[in-house]
Amino acid sequence: MAVALVHYPIVDRRGDRVSTAVTNLDLHDIARTSRTYGIKKFYVVTPVAEQQVLVERILGHWKEGFGSQYNPHRGEALSLIEVVSTLDDAVRQWREEAGELAEAVLTGASRSDGISYPDCRELASRNPLLLVFGTGWGLAPEVFESGWKVLEPIKGAGDYNHLPVRSAVAIILDRLLGAT
Repeated sequence: MAVALVHYPIVDRRGDRVSTAVTNLDLHDIARTSRTYGIKKFYVVTPVAEQQVLVERILGHWKEGFGSQYNPHRGEALSLIEVVSTLDDAVRQWREEAGELAEAVLTGASRSDGISYPDCRELASRNPLLLVFGTGWGLAPEVFESGWKVLEPIKGAGDYNHLPVRSAVAIILDRLLGAT
């Protein structure tokens, strides 16, 4: 299984299509969570060249720079990260690595058409999945027109449903891969 954190195409609070900024916390926390649950690859999707350079600089610090000596475990987790320009690039690369049966499964807090966690676990037992997470206010509508499956959203006790993406990744990975 792999994860993709998409920074474009994303919607903002008004529903406009935007590119969001890569954050250091998302990189570190999602990489550590991914490593904990045995994820094979963590794709960071951004077409913005400056953001790609930023990610590579952060990775360099923890994999080869001072950080590699200071905290080798951090570098191990961050070694899962691969920067790509588009979601299609992430899907293509994951299929090259995991096989043609690999498929993307989208996530979205406002969706109501998703497959259940048991169904997703069953799917994952047959096919290498790429779980796709959006930043900002979520993946742009055209991503959901791809025909890929959508995972049911995380629901809390009330009607508020806007988790930080790194929390959503942790919850979803635990529901799909955690010890039962």
